[in-house]
Amino acid sequence: MSIFNENSSFETFVVGSLPRPQWVKDLIDDRKNNLINKLDAKLLLDQAVPSAIKMQERAGVDYISDGEWRRESYVKVFADSVSGFGKGLISDPTGVSGLEYPAVVSKMEKIDDIAVSEALFLKKITQSKTIIAVPAPYTIGRRMWSPKYSLSAYETSDDLVQACVPIIKEEIKNLIDVGVDTIQLDEPWLALLVDPTFRKRSNISGSQIDHEIQLSIQSINAVVEGFQKIPFSIHLCHAHYNRKHGTKGPYDLIVDALSEINVDRFAMEFATPDAGGLEVLSKFPKNKTLGLGVIDHTDINVETPEIVVHRVEKAMEYIDKSYITLNPDCGFAPSSLNPMDFDEAYKKLSSMSLGAQLLREKYE
Repeated sequence: MSIFNENSSFETFVVGSLPRPQWVKDLIDDRKNNLINKLDAKLLLDQAVPSAIKMQERAGVDYISDGEWRRESYVKVFADSVSGFGKGLISDPTGVSGLEYPAVVSKMEKIDDIAVSEALFLKKITQSKTIIAVPAPYTIGRRMWSPKYSLSAYETSDDLVQACVPIIKEEIKNLIDVGVDTIQLDEPWLALLVDPTFRKRSNISGSQIDHEIQLSIQSINAVVEGFQKIPFSIHLCHAHYNRKHGTKGPYDLIVDALSEINVDRFAMEFATPDAGGLEVLSKFPKNKTLGLGVIDHTDINVETPEIVVHRVEKAMEYIDKSYITLNPDCGFAPSSLNPMDFDEAYKKLSSMSLGAQLLREKYE
């Protein structure tokens, strides 16, 4: 049985981020542009974040986050906490968001915690089980290295990936000390490899594909090595902005790699047609937990609890029910600027939780 389902089956999770109110978006933008100092922004966010936490509780979600409302993005949070980055130097390679990202320009040095303060605040507000996400080294390395800006700091993006490992590892140790219930490593860049258009645009072909996959495996295993007290999740997705995915395709190219990654759970997109269907689950590792995407965050239509049940039961044709947990396909707003609706997210999370309850009544 899954470590996550020991006390109750079909446990429900958020992936992390929730849509921000416009004033919170403006606050994050003002903080970025030095129109408000970090301390004043923090005090305002301390008043805002509890509503994101309480929304998840009211929706009935088992493992909750702080909504990631303090972050500009799921991956920029690393550059905000580590020196050595220049802002706004890299364009979104998926082409879906048009947003700009930092590039590493000098040797990195950690100057602040990445997620520990978020976790401490979350635990003060809720008695629910908690999930905290941090970006994985491979995604950071591929996302924020540029041959134009980064060569003097790290000769290759592989070098940047390896340099991120001890920083993320230290953060994980500190998060465990804080007492979070599970840690999620965000690794969308591994999932993006399944799209041949993305591979062509990124000049990834032939044997290099295997290198990319192995680099992701090695760097994840390095950051979780030695930590036995807490279960880990990996989140895989196709990247999205404004209800559009940046890539498409089934997980066939990477599914065999999942058995080599030393984590307990994989939160994966399956509600969206862009993920290519459930047949790939026939190759999903038997000793891992599936975080089944049952909510399509890009679809404006709110799923009913019965739709959630149907999606889980289709996955049960491949995966034993004791190894299935439920989550949305992705975070609702991995970028603070993502124009998603907070009330819609509440309705979708509520349907997910009600669907999980129906499943428990039927199968427990």
